[in-house]
Formats: sequence, structure tokens, C-alpha cells
Amino acid sequence: MADRPVIIVGGGIGGLAAALALSLKGIRSVLLEQSAEFREVGAGIQLGPNVFRRFERLGIRRAIEADAVFPDNLIMRDALTGEEVTRMPAGERLHARFGMPYAVTHRADLHTTLLRACQAQPLVTLRNNAKVTGHRDDGTGVSVTLADGERIDGDSIIACDGLWSSFREQIVGDGKPRVSGHIAYRAVLPAGDVPDGQYENNVVLWAGPKTHLVHYPLRRGELYNLVAVFHSNRYEEGWNSFGDPEELAERFANQQPQVMNLLGKIESWRMWVLCDREPVAEWTRGRVTLLGDAAHPMLQYLAQGACMAIEDAVCLADHLAASRNDPERAFVAYQKERYLRTARVQVMARVYGDFYHAAGPVRELRNQALAGRTPEQAYEGNAWLYGG
Repeated sequence: MADRPVIIVGGGIGGLAAALALSLKGIRSVLLEQSAEFREVGAGIQLGPNVFRRFERLGIRRAIEADAVFPDNLIMRDALTGEEVTRMPAGERLHARFGMPYAVTHRADLHTTLLRACQAQPLVTLRNNAKVTGHRDDGTGVSVTLADGERIDGDSIIACDGLWSSFREQIVGDGKPRVSGHIAYRAVLPAGDVPDGQYENNVVLWAGPKTHLVHYPLRRGELYNLVAVFHSNRYEEGWNSFGDPEELAERFANQQPQVMNLLGKIESWRMWVLCDREPVAEWTRGRVTLLGDAAHPMLQYLAQGACMAIEDAVCLADHLAASRNDPERAFVAYQKERYLRTARVQVMARVYGDFYHAAGPVRELRNQALAGRTPEQAYEGNAWLYGG
């Protein structure tokens, strides 16, 4: 029934965006987060023009921009030779092409903005320490059971419970995530600790054989975000373990001094194993649907995981508002609208990972292919993503 709340499982970026989007459509929700507090683990996140259109819809664009940094360029450099492979202007020129800006921000800042917006909405109920252990869908309504035995009744369920989603296992049943063989180390430096002459207002990717390093400023330029990725067979579930600086130095040995200087500034790294899943066309069953990483987890090479979750949230709210008394119909329509776009991002993220990590003749071919690419050609190559 439309008077019962939509139950949202998971208080990350996707879950909060869904609650906010629903509230703006006059739809009540209760959001259940298993942790003791709402918080986001991680550091930098890139925000393409496509997600800024959703920020406008959610009424949070100005708040996002207050914390963000707007880079001048997106640049790829060869980590072995130091040569610039290609650059795409990311300032006013990109804004003019796509009608929205490109920015980078701290994941925690984005999460906090969404959280505050939800807290200001009377139609959103936020609950911590609310671990969901089971659910029922009887065709006319749903309920979830919490770890302490409490039962919560609702109209429908949106599962935003991430890469290791228990709801996905029941709906899709495709087992554990696919381990990519790539590991990411991330760290944040105070801007004043960046080696002399290396601070720049750009998103820079140093492409090396089976490695890459990305760096860019964060939080109004006060911080500097570093993400180092390399191939490895190591596997640790989760994405917030401590990394090994010696392993990092070994993987990036013989690369440009600028790369090694930045890596050498960090004594404590957090690491996570990069995983995704095969794209699927169906992630809905009855009155239960998936959103974000639960539906379409992707590698980070297109910097679109959170952006896709926010796109999901706005799309799903539109369909629920249009079919308020028939959530099953709304969920199928949402899934139909989203699955090919998200599948394309999943597939292309894998391709870009191979592209960034190319070695030998493939690396040389990559550099030759991108040399001389004009900004207009770069924009056109990304129009399917940023224009969406």
C-alpha cells in the first residue's frame, strides 16, 4: 500500500540518494543502516557532468560544489617516460560541451551532504544499528527482520547493500563477486606535504605496465588524493585493509621520479581488492529491487560507481512516483531503463583498466592512438557517459 514506507537497506551514498529522491516525490521511506553511525569510508571521488544533473534534481548541487574542487584538466601521462599521452580540458570548455561541470570531492563530504539533506526531510526516517537478517514479500507488502528480532513492515524494499549484497544472492544468485586481480591503495596528503612543484589542479593518471597512479586535490584544495593500483593475486574481502608500502614500492619500481616522490610521502595506506560482477538484465523480484553496487558493481576505472548509484536513485524515484500503487511495475520499469547503461559502464571500466595498464607494444600503440587527440574528440568519446 502506498501509505506504508519504502524500506531502504544500506546507508551509503546510494541508499541516502534513494531516500532523498523519494522524499522529493512525496514518498515516505525508512532507511536501515547496520553500522552504529552513518559514515562513508574512502577518500576521493570524481563527479562527471552526468551526476551533476542528478544533484540538480536532488537540490544539493550548491552544497556539493561548496566542498568540491574543479580541475582544469584530466591528464594521462606515461609512467615510464613521463610524456603526456593525452589531456581533456575539464573546466569551462567541458562545462560548455555538456552543460554541467566536472569536479572531484571527498566521499565523506558527498555522503555528509546527502545525509544532511535526508535529515531535513520529514518523510525520511534514518535508523542506525539496524542490521537486516531476513525479509518477506507476500505480494501485497513486505517486511524485514532485524538482528534484534524487530520486524518492520513496508510497501517495498530497495536493497543498497553493496558489492556483497545478501539481497542480490536471493534475487540473482550469482555467488561471490569477480576478483579482478587488481589491488588499489589509497591515501590522502595535506596539500602542504605534496613534493615541491608537484601540486597541480588537475586529475592526473600515470599509466604504467600493470600499474597506475591517480592524484588530484580534494576539499577545496586542502588535501591531495592518491590512488595507486597494481596487478596482484592477493584477495581480502572488504575494502579498508592496511596496505604494505614495501609491496607498493616494488610494483612501481623504475617509474618516473614524480610517481615515486608521491608514493614515498605516504607511510600508511588503505588497500582494497577491486571486484565487480557480470552485468545482468534483471535485478528485481516482486516488491524488492537492487540499487548501485548491489545491482551493477563495477571497477573504478571510469570513476562512475557512485555516479551510477545516484542516477539509479533518481530514476527509481521517478518510476515509483509514476506507479505509486504498483511498486512491482515501477521496479521493472526502473530496471529496464537502467540495465543497458550500467552494463556498458561495467564493461567499459574493465576495458579502461586494460588500457591504463598496457605494457610493451600495446602501451606504444595506446600512446600513438591518443597522441594528437583534440579536446572535441575527447568530449565526443565520452558523450555517451557524460551526456547520459
